[in-house]
Amino acid sequence: MELTGHILTSEGWVDGTVTYGTTVERILPGPVSSTAPAILPGFVDLHVPGGGGADVMSGEAAVRTCARMHARHGTTALLPTPVTAPPDDLMVAAAGIAIVAADRRKGEARVIGAHLEGPYLNPDRLGAQPPFPQTPDLAAIDRVRAAVAVRLVTLAPEVDTGHVLIRHLAANGIAVQIGHSGASYEETCAALEAGASGFTHLFNAMTPLHHRAPGVVGAALAHAKFAALIPDLVHVHAGAIRAALRAIPNLFCVTDATAAAGMPDGAYPLGRYTVHKEGGSVFLDDGTLAGSALTMDQALRNLVGLGLDLADASRRLSTFPADYIGETMRGRIAPDASADFVLVDIERDLALTGVIVEGESIDF
Repeated sequence: MELTGHILTSEGWVDGTVTYGTTVERILPGPVSSTAPAILPGFVDLHVPGGGGADVMSGEAAVRTCARMHARHGTTALLPTPVTAPPDDLMVAAAGIAIVAADRRKGEARVIGAHLEGPYLNPDRLGAQPPFPQTPDLAAIDRVRAAVAVRLVTLAPEVDTGHVLIRHLAANGIAVQIGHSGASYEETCAALEAGASGFTHLFNAMTPLHHRAPGVVGAALAHAKFAALIPDLVHVHAGAIRAALRAIPNLFCVTDATAAAGMPDGAYPLGRYTVHKEGGSVFLDDGTLAGSALTMDQALRNLVGLGLDLADASRRLSTFPADYIGETMRGRIAPDASADFVLVDIERDLALTGVIVEGESIDF
């Protein structure tokens, strides 16, 4: 099979044709028409609690619904993200994610493991997380790891006394992001030294930057190589996004999409909570932002609208998140990489015109 257009390769833009099966075979330079699409690496979303009306806490069927909905918006690989929950609920989610990861079906994005957002969070910084924070427990986390490939964990370092959990996760090749945290700048820097390597939905549910108390945000801006951010232009002001882009070289973007993504306004599940989609955003009953309804194709348009060129915006949705969790054969167009592509119309507001997951064209 082949695609012809303006191809964003690992080496930069190449006009020509990419041939592929389930992986990229060759990239052949050649003339293309002025109306040819931009061919981008498939988007890699590391923070996905739900989508298409389904919450990943509910098990296999919900994870599949979520994977199908996000594939139609350009996500070719994702980490379903269980929220903070009682242990039994978490194991249901883990089992469902593991089944889908092992058996990708037609129309689905590839599930590449799980991102645990908690349950080791600061009880005072839960945001929209259900109220089931727990004390770090190596045996408990290892039970989840036995059920599903955990690729990423969000935790609050101040609840991890002695950084025992951070060191354990890092030693087992699991990325640790700091989030839902009331930590000081100094506590955050100590967690980075212990093995934490990123930040979850930067600016949200964490101590803000103050010039005499830099907090988690200040530590991220001063020291982070990687951090995740929700670019729906609601969670974070455009000016703060620009500041983070200048400070953090591999800032990448996630949706933090709930079951409300891809759905009309209404009520949807988020773990044991019910959230409400109104006007494109998602809230708890008290007005607290509760994840998002963002999709990755809209994230691309938002980043370009902020002034990023298309290549830079694309890599922050594909290459950088893939690199963060060591997925060296995803999030890029290069020989032997997974044949994951997003086609967009450069002349028509970057409208999505095609999605290919591991060589399969997705209907949408």
